[in-house]
Amino acid sequence: MPLTTLLLDLDGVLRVWPKEYSGLEQAHDLPPGSIGKTAFDRELINQAVTGRISDPQWRLEVSRRLSMAYPSSRVEQAVAAWSKHVGSLHQDVLRLVVEARELCRVGLITNATSRLREDLEALGLAERLDFVVNSSEVGFAKPSPQIFARALAIAGATAPDTMFVDDTAANVSAAAALGMHAHHFTSVPGLRAFLQLCRMSNRPSGQDQERRKSEFFHEPAPCS
Repeated sequence: MPLTTLLLDLDGVLRVWPKEYSGLEQAHDLPPGSIGKTAFDRELINQAVTGRISDPQWRLEVSRRLSMAYPSSRVEQAVAAWSKHVGSLHQDVLRLVVEARELCRVGLITNATSRLREDLEALGLAERLDFVVNSSEVGFAKPSPQIFARALAIAGATAPDTMFVDDTAANVSAAAALGMHAHHFTSVPGLRAFLQLCRMSNRPSGQDQERRKSEFFHEPAPCS
């Protein structure tokens, strides 16, 4: 059966973030790690990624909590500086996604806030995708089965003809339980090998097969 759809996580797979903001925090008299610990408090971030609060409301609450914890710090300026970041694209992963899109539909399925579409535009990623499933728009976050069902409906696909890639093991297990071909992203070579499924399932026959078999998911040329 041809694999028709690739569902990708964004953060930790296609987008990368700074490992820490200690320089920013230090510059604004905040303890190292305080922004991340506050912003990604489980209960608070869950509200943001399921659409119960908007991205601006989430950031305002982060600022409020930090101000209460560190009243002598320049919290407002720190949160404003932190909020300017949109991350960066993992270029090796992006190349694989572009190649995969020659053979199947490619969409994001991501736990994100209401700012996602602005971020995708800023990253130049929107035009590289066929569709986007944002948890804050559909009201369910991975690993909930509801968000996977919505993604399949949007893609017009079924679980057996869909590939799924995520860097969180629980999300990968949830997708696999629904019948998807699921991959736990840990490295580019591992992802490249997994995406061979797409090429193999859509393999042409005869001379065309020989011509095309090295065109997709090739190793990058060595630098001279």
